[in-house]
Amino acid sequence: MKCLVAVVGPTAVGKSTLSLQIAQDFDGEIINADSRQIYRYMDIGTAKPGKDERIAVPHHLLDIINPDEAYSVALYQLAAYHVIDRIQASNKIPVMVGGSGQYIWSVIEGWQIPQVEPDYSFRDSLQLKAEADGTFGLYRELSEIDPAAAGKIDPNNLRRIIRALEIHHKTGNKPSELQTKRGVPFPVLVIGLTADRHILYTMIDKRTDRMITDGLVDEVKNLLAMGYTADLPSMSSLGYRQILSYLNGKTDLDTAIQKIKYETHRFARGQYAWFRMADGRIRWFAVGDNTENQINYTIGKFLTALKANE
Repeated sequence: MKCLVAVVGPTAVGKSTLSLQIAQDFDGEIINADSRQIYRYMDIGTAKPGKDERIAVPHHLLDIINPDEAYSVALYQLAAYHVIDRIQASNKIPVMVGGSGQYIWSVIEGWQIPQVEPDYSFRDSLQLKAEADGTFGLYRELSEIDPAAAGKIDPNNLRRIIRALEIHHKTGNKPSELQTKRGVPFPVLVIGLTADRHILYTMIDKRTDRMITDGLVDEVKNLLAMGYTADLPSMSSLGYRQILSYLNGKTDLDTAIQKIKYETHRFARGQYAWFRMADGRIRWFAVGDNTENQINYTIGKFLTALKANE
């Protein structure tokens, strides 16, 4: 029986814990769909599953590259398809979990991603332009070229803005027109986990405090000692850039912690642009006392229907 169960939702809402329970209850294996948990040595700040969780259930696509290595949605999609095939071949359920919308939907929707080689000199020129004039100038340029592509990108996400402009520069085409969708040849159940905003913010704040207690500052120090510099895309991740600011003497630790919390609140709000409450493909469940039972019932019903149609 070939299928895929995906667990989506905002950061800190409890997706990892839920996916572990699903995998244990339905004989599954977990596929990471968090764009920061792919990096080695970045464990605490990315809320990566611990040793016990990985022993309990096989996890895939964690710790696959070093913090100074490049990665892309296209590479993730290809790797995810290979893992899904292997899990399905072993008669287990692949459980994809994460909050990176591009990763999740590239797999489920079967994006046909343009194979455009990087143009580093062009990227450098745009980087310098952004440093001189600000990111929004490049975002406005992309909006004029391809409003559809710009509408799917956070105006502060310089890396994605530059990539979209690079695709247009090298092909002469709009990035949105080069990206088509073909779907996947098996049923998919998308489980969405959500919480009221004040509850979610409390969950984020508590997790941030745990990260500090667990040694996030030392983790960042160790990354620097290993030679990973502050200008790497990986080191711009939430938590890491604020601690770097503290270590560089630009702010105190308490302020850095508050900035992590505030920026994570903002990031969580933005994730709902990828996982919309009105999206009929997502079965949403609010965090609560009976949530796991409701989700188990939904997954059981989904799998029973698939077996009946075999």
